[in-house]
Amino acid sequence: MAKKAAGTPATVLLTAERVPHTLHPYEVSPEAPNYGALVAQALGVEPERLFKTLIAEVDGRLVVGVVPVTGDLDLKALAAAAGGKRAALADRVAAERSSGYVRGGISPLGQRKRLPTVVDDSASGLDVMYVSAGRRGLQVALSPGDLLRLTGATLAPIRG
Repeated sequence: MAKKAAGTPATVLLTAERVPHTLHPYEVSPEAPNYGALVAQALGVEPERLFKTLIAEVDGRLVVGVVPVTGDLDLKALAAAAGGKRAALADRVAAERSSGYVRGGISPLGQRKRLPTVVDDSASGLDVMYVSAGRRGLQVALSPGDLLRLTGATLAPIRG
């Protein structure tokens, strides 16, 4: 019996849901300064289209924030968007355990435990956006609408 090519939980979800998407591998050291800009350059895409996935703790519960690599996550805005008062970036171990991914490869899609997700409202003006496909060195391009639908996310201005 032939072994199926192993995908990530994110790519498996996209394929199962028949969501149009494209995968984009790249090589950039995760330790490099200005990592997001370097990934955008390696992929040949505008940095405003490339989003990073961060997990924060809002009033004691984990919440996913998805923001363009050109900005930071505004923790106060994320807390407000998630119906809370205070937010701080989650501990790396908690983020990895909850998502099932390693830092630098956390995707908003196919996480082990589905968390409340907030996507920066700048995504609404895009036809295609890029997010991690679930491992370092691999991005997935998809429509913002599909990302919102699959994650149950809300849109809010959370970019700092």
